[in-house]
Amino acid sequence: MAVELLNIDCMEYMKTLPDKAFDLCITSPPYNMNLRVNAKGDGYCSRQIVKELSTKYSNYSDNLPMDDYYSFLLDFIGEALRVSNMLFLNIQMITGNKPAVARAVGDHGHNLKEVIIWDKCVAQPSIADRVLNSQFEFIYVFGGNPIARQFQKANFARGTESNIWKIPSEKRALDNHSAGFPVALPEKILSLFADSGDKILDPFLGTGTTAIAAHYGGFDFVGCELDTDYFNAASKRFEQATAQLAMFGA
Repeated sequence: MAVELLNIDCMEYMKTLPDKAFDLCITSPPYNMNLRVNAKGDGYCSRQIVKELSTKYSNYSDNLPMDDYYSFLLDFIGEALRVSNMLFLNIQMITGNKPAVARAVGDHGHNLKEVIIWDKCVAQPSIADRVLNSQFEFIYVFGGNPIARQFQKANFARGTESNIWKIPSEKRALDNHSAGFPVALPEKILSLFADSGDKILDPFLGTGTTAIAAHYGGFDFVGCELDTDYFNAASKRFEQATAQLAMFGA
């Protein structure tokens, strides 16, 4: 079992790979959270980055124009499906991405196999009036003979698994670095849809959550992270997690 963490642009890395180099791709891309509606309410602008409304990234603005974010998602989904058999794409629809997400998923509708709802169990309060609190995120599943909802590889019995997963969010993994999702989320994906010996890819590594889940499960893994601060945080977190495992003889 090998785990490799790379400080690299995932699109550049995937260009070097042959088709279907990985069994599963599990990831959560940037949400474009800093693109906001302008004062007139008829277009978009970038929000001011302040401590109270902090961005997730120190080296990435996360505020692409909507058409650019759509192109980014469209290209990413296509390349991820080229290099892996199946893609589990976690994303929350927010102001800065919802038209782009809808378009990109629609344009890849022929590759869409299933939609899983991640219920975070507690709704995040809205910072604005007249806005619904947010309690769930999407996990779009692409590939794996998408014409059918039946999975070719599934480690669960008929009638035992729902497509709504109640998994609480976790606190920040490290100071100043929030985790995109809890370890329990990629662990569940791996336990249900991966077998021993499978190779796992996470193109947006973040703080290394999927790497830890893959290590716990005994899978080969490659994670890419362009943001240097996040990469360093992920490397440190992974070292700490694996040291704890070694301490207890895991």
